[in-house]
Amino acid sequence: MSTAFTAPAPLMSKMAALQRMTRKLSEERASHLAKEAVELSHSGDKVQASRKLREAAALGHDNPDVQSAFLAIHNDQIGSPLRDLCRRYALYHNNAAGDEAVNYLKSSDASNAAPVALECLQIILENQAATLSSAQDFIIAELARQSQPVRQYFASELHASTTEFFDNVYERGDDAANCLRSVVLDDKLWSSEDVRLRVEDDLFQLFLAKLMETGHDHDGRALKGIALLLMADTLRLHTFIDEEAFEALMGSLDPRLPPEVRGQATLVLSKFFEVAETTGQDFLYRYIRKHVERQKGDDLILAFSAGAHLFPVVPSMMAHLFLTDGFLVSIMPLLRRQFGSPTVHDAFLMLVNAACLDGACRAAIAQYCSTWLAHKVSNGTGKQPSMAATILAKLRTSGAKAGDQRANRADEDVSELVDLFKSTLSVEEGRNVSDSIEGLAYTSLKPEVKESLAQDRAFLKSLLETLNANQDSPEVIVGGLSIISNLTQYAPNLSEEQKRISQLKAYANATTPSEPSPLENDDHVRARCSAVVEAGVVATLSKLNKGRSPATTQLTDRILLSLSKNPKDRGRMAQQGAVKLLIMHALRNLESSENNASTEAAQALARLLISLNPAHAFAAGSTPNITDAVPPLVALIKAPRGQPLSDQPRDLLAVFESLLALTNLASAPEPTAANGIIKSAWEEVEDLLLGNNNMLRRAACELICNLTVHPAAAEKFADGSGRGTQRLHLLVAMADVDDLPTRRAAGGALAMLTEQYSSVVSTLLEFERTPEILLELCHDDDPGAVHRGLVVVRNMVCEDDPALAKKARVAFKSHDAVEELKTCLKKTNDPTLLQIGVEALKVLVE
Repeated sequence: MSTAFTAPAPLMSKMAALQRMTRKLSEERASHLAKEAVELSHSGDKVQASRKLREAAALGHDNPDVQSAFLAIHNDQIGSPLRDLCRRYALYHNNAAGDEAVNYLKSSDASNAAPVALECLQIILENQAATLSSAQDFIIAELARQSQPVRQYFASELHASTTEFFDNVYERGDDAANCLRSVVLDDKLWSSEDVRLRVEDDLFQLFLAKLMETGHDHDGRALKGIALLLMADTLRLHTFIDEEAFEALMGSLDPRLPPEVRGQATLVLSKFFEVAETTGQDFLYRYIRKHVERQKGDDLILAFSAGAHLFPVVPSMMAHLFLTDGFLVSIMPLLRRQFGSPTVHDAFLMLVNAACLDGACRAAIAQYCSTWLAHKVSNGTGKQPSMAATILAKLRTSGAKAGDQRANRADEDVSELVDLFKSTLSVEEGRNVSDSIEGLAYTSLKPEVKESLAQDRAFLKSLLETLNANQDSPEVIVGGLSIISNLTQYAPNLSEEQKRISQLKAYANATTPSEPSPLENDDHVRARCSAVVEAGVVATLSKLNKGRSPATTQLTDRILLSLSKNPKDRGRMAQQGAVKLLIMHALRNLESSENNASTEAAQALARLLISLNPAHAFAAGSTPNITDAVPPLVALIKAPRGQPLSDQPRDLLAVFESLLALTNLASAPEPTAANGIIKSAWEEVEDLLLGNNNMLRRAACELICNLTVHPAAAEKFADGSGRGTQRLHLLVAMADVDDLPTRRAAGGALAMLTEQYSSVVSTLLEFERTPEILLELCHDDDPGAVHRGLVVVRNMVCEDDPALAKKARVAFKSHDAVEELKTCLKKTNDPTLLQIGVEALKVLVE
């Protein structure tokens, strides 16, 4: 039995004496350094004073002389609260002071820290990272962001000793490590480009070394540095990624690592493959084959997961590997017999799901994996049933061929998969929800599935709840919006030429042109849209569009355009916030520099504003303002950039709907919207009035009629200019066209103009056919047109200017106006019409 060794008493006594002597010397040295620090501070050398004080504190921070020196220097430098906080934080490990320093740098007082920023940084860096809290990360990064001397210090230290300074900063946190990258890419901080490039090379290799230390970068810090540097200088830096480094990067795609780590690794590898060409392909093939050939669980997990992540990045390379003779044939028996761990099966399902991107891979999956996938749907664990069902949904909705035979009817049936997705949607979380959403996004391409989902109120409620609960999950949001888009999309209206082209394509592919499903006709789609609106989808869309995701915005606009087609749903959509959301998207599209910016938001907005009372849609004091709606609507009626209106194939329905919406806005009591339309769209509206399309001409005439209430528009007819004369001549001509709404609109505009302006009456009398056309309008079969015609005649013959009134009476009498008006009035019992007609007759008879 052994016993512990005990030093002899004399030896222990000597050791204790030696320790006492060491402590005494340390205290004396600390006191001496503290006094030197005070003297240096008084002499104005603040940097050296701080350095001496830090050395003293390291020897004995409880030493009375050190404490006294700290107070003396603090009082001498009272104007630097950040320096005081950093000292207390770093020298005395006061974490509360560190938190206060963070808050100070976030406050409006942070700009006062510039004179002491470098000293504060040095105070932090002279203490080991492990002894300080996470506040050091933010402090270092913020000092570097705010202070040029701090960034210059980073550059000089990296130049002098790259490895040592990298190790010191790297361990302090993500933000601090990122400062290294930003500094080395700032060419203003370096004496020459050669020096900067040398340090950049060293820094990139140091990040790679950190990644390879353990083979995994669990916090993603090294990968972030690698990614940011590689994106900035891909052609040069990718050459430092040798096969060992490549394997470390591939290992970071392990599904057991956090998603952000795998995301950074995918980004790095995608940049590498962009320029590595055959080298990258050789590295990839050797890595995958080596791990698959080992036939061990961990190796297969790494190979499958790497393939799943890289399929979207290098699809042709991955498809070649996936379709290698014997790959699936050898893997399937292994999966059936071995590897009880679900992780291997999970990784393989990820790979197969990604491989569905490629048509040939889908055919291979259908041939070799269908039975296994069906088994997983019924017997899998965790997320396996939903993942397997998603893959089967992709195969069946794409018509994947099993071998040389087309999938049979049973293989095309997705009803049981839909039921699985619907049942898991409301109970699962995380990845399983994403798989169910993805599966429904594919199966909802089928007409019968669309109809089934739209009629299931419980499903629609569950889907919207899932979207509301997963607003930070892009794959759930995009997948969920894709489902709603599938349910609500109307079939395109094809011209006869487009139909013939579609038939020719079908014949070229040796297939029979398929007749569209009756479930895709407008009545069925309209019913589905109403069900989605009733479920409250617009309120959900408003919540999901707080950010600026292009995919979310595009899907939202497409959905709202479909929903807005049915006038009966527009009021409910407005109540749920559709107008505000569409104006925000439409204005953002206008700001886009792209010529092909989407107009779906603007067209959906136009449809809503056709049916809404402007006073209700834009209540006083609310946002958005009515004037915000004008620019997107005007943009719809303008010709594509740089092209005449008549020279471009246009979506004439969008133009027509925009004109109707603008006409409604022009009727608002406040003149702001009308003035905006007059200022920004008058020329385009006049061009449409002269066009060949009857519907556009009608809508343009109705808009002009509503605008003439406002002086800015009325003066364009009444200013006595040649252009004004032409406009009046055109209005008279519009009052004589076959289209009744156009006649009414032209008559209405003339009625308002002749009521206000003698110059308009004078100009109208210059046209020989004016009395004839107006009297014909009085004989119209439509009471509204008759009313307008009578008002114009009355206004002209009862003009306040006696000479002008006399001229008008003579002109109308020459066209037998008295008899014409008597005949007109005999046809009506409307007291309003009778009164107006009698007023005109009275002056004509006199």
